[in-house]
Amino acid sequence: MVKILKRLAGFEKPELEYSDEEIDEAIMENEDELLEESEEDNQEWLEEDYEEGQLSIDVYQTPKEIIVRSTIAGVKPGDIDISINNDMLTIRGKREMQEEIKEENYLYKECYWGSFSRSIILPVEIMEDQIEALLENGVLTVVLPKSVASKQISIKVKEK
Repeated sequence: MVKILKRLAGFEKPELEYSDEEIDEAIMENEDELLEESEEDNQEWLEEDYEEGQLSIDVYQTPKEIIVRSTIAGVKPGDIDISINNDMLTIRGKREMQEEIKEENYLYKECYWGSFSRSIILPVEIMEDQIEALLENGVLTVVLPKSVASKQISIKVKEK
């Protein structure tokens, strides 16, 4: 952080030596400009990282399956990507507007349009070859069959 502040304050040449007092003085003189640049950098970072919406989901289990459900209205089945990597399930997609509406014409704007995703860690192993995904009436249901019936095992601790 100090290196960044030094660079922003004009101390870009590492071969030159500056006293701490000189650096502090330059930072104080340029504080408003440095804060403005920092806010701009943060805004760009936020816009880059939050271009994708988070999908709301319900996850529950039965003795034989884990079920993931999500309201995903307005998305075609071909625009949904479901993948499993190790023990993580990821659902990605994109909801596109059918028409262009000017910002000033909105009275309320609460629906999310654009790319979305959601990843969850699966609590048990599943049978990847038997996963089913169904989109019906705007509700996505992913059925993940458990590979082994999970049961609780009690282990007795022995003193040595």
